[in-house]
Amino acid sequence: MTVFKTFLKVLNKNKFIVITYTAFLIGFGGFNMQTSENSTNFVSSKPDILIVNKDEETKITKNLIKYITDNSNIVDIKDDEEARNDALFYRDVNYIIYIPKNYSKDFIEGKEPEIEIKSTGDYQASFAEMLLSRYIKVSNTYRFNIIDEDELISQINETLSKETEVEITSKLDTTGLAKATFYYNFASYSILACLVYVIALILSSFKNEKIQKRTIISSMNYKKFNRQLLLSNSLFSLVLWGIYVLLSFILIGSTMWSIQGIVYIINSFIFTMCATTIAMFIGNLVTNKNAINGIVNVVALGSSFLCGAFVPMEWLPDSVLNIAHILPSYYYISTNEALTAIEVFNSQSLKPIITNMAVIVGFAILFIILANIVSRRKRKIG
Repeated sequence: MTVFKTFLKVLNKNKFIVITYTAFLIGFGGFNMQTSENSTNFVSSKPDILIVNKDEETKITKNLIKYITDNSNIVDIKDDEEARNDALFYRDVNYIIYIPKNYSKDFIEGKEPEIEIKSTGDYQASFAEMLLSRYIKVSNTYRFNIIDEDELISQINETLSKETEVEITSKLDTTGLAKATFYYNFASYSILACLVYVIALILSSFKNEKIQKRTIISSMNYKKFNRQLLLSNSLFSLVLWGIYVLLSFILIGSTMWSIQGIVYIINSFIFTMCATTIAMFIGNLVTNKNAINGIVNVVALGSSFLCGAFVPMEWLPDSVLNIAHILPSYYYISTNEALTAIEVFNSQSLKPIITNMAVIVGFAILFIILANIVSRRKRKIG
């Protein structure tokens, strides 16, 4: 109990660190979730198109213009080619359609009148090109079989008016899973930084020369002392993990009651235990309290940036992800990212998740061994 009481005293002096990293998690997590919630709904947009009609006001030409007009934003630009080019350059218009002279007559006679275009080359221009290509393909299909112009236009419009119904079969709560993934990804930084800072600081406090001498002359066995210290660190880690899990239920909501939510929790527990072993290894390795802050920045911030805690993995270059493979955070975040796409849990879908968790456990065992080696050597030196 003496070790545990001392542990609590040191922890109480550094409670501000725990509160700070928890506030980071709530602040950044809540902000991102609000952003995600506002951006999940699809809003269709129309390209800005300029139509330059050099043909007569015929039915065929009018119908083409009407179709483009109904599916885009028609822009009015000065009737001057330089002004049109400037409009393209400044993105005032995405797409310019030049309807050639005698377009309607050539079309009816079975010729293939060429419609010239100018484009900005962006995604809006690609959409405009799809609109024009669709109209031309449909109209070319009917013009050889239908002679009457009114009937031809009617058939073209009827075909173009048909829309494919899209049925979403996936029952995944993509919005909730996206929130949970970001929260738990960012939590890897808070967990790692908080544990490394606090545990390393506590272990360095116990290495104070006066405390070490009191421990040596006391009746407490050295192994018992280390065991109590390990249990104290583990208890602190569990409490911190429990707080973060509780916060996830508050911030994320019903998603955390799903199977994916349970896997998020299990994954975070395994990572927390691994982070505890990393903290104890660093605590045994470092004796200078002033160096701990710098180590936290290197370990926690470095692995968070490399592994995708702050920036999604798909945005990171392959060279960075290749380096990230040597860090436990990579496997933790990989599992979180995988959960956003898993709808059915079976042996095949769970295999990469179990593999990632096993790798994290392997890292934890490695750091326990390294911590024991460092501790044993320092004991001999002392």
